[in-house]
Amino acid sequence: MHRSNIKSSTLRAAGYNIDYKTLEIEFTSGEIYQYFNVPHSHYIGLMQAASHGEFFNRYIKDNFHYNKIP
Repeated sequence: MHRSNIKSSTLRAAGYNIDYKTLEIEFTSGEIYQYFNVPHSHYIGLMQAASHGEFFNRYIKDNFHYNKIP
């Protein structure tokens, strides 16, 4: 999945697969997680947020099933 870079102290990049509603987040630690059944509007909100980390923590982190990518 293609990820776009984000300027954030915790998030490095984010990508979205509209067909599967999957959001992929790469953290500055290098860890990558996929979040499932995420509405496209949440991805747009994340990318446009003044604080990407705050948006992620408030609207995504604990609201969707996820898997860590090895």
